[in-house]
Amino acid sequence: MRKAGEEEITQAITGGIVFKGTKLRTAPKDDKVKTKAKKKSYITGQHGSGAAKKKAEIHTRRANRHKGK
Repeated sequence: MRKAGEEEITQAITGGIVFKGTKLRTAPKDDKVKTKAKKKSYITGQHGSGAAKKKAEIHTRRANRHKGK
């Protein structure tokens, strides 16, 4: 292990120690919709899957549940 000199210790005390590490990476912001669940055709069941059609039917029934009152 290396011994630090008197001058180096004084500089560390007065100026502080800077640890140089990796820079934090931020993901590039995309305004695109990445999940199928948020796309219009998927929500309405237009793309043909049976599960999406059933889910769309449940959404419409739930939306219309309290409209009669």
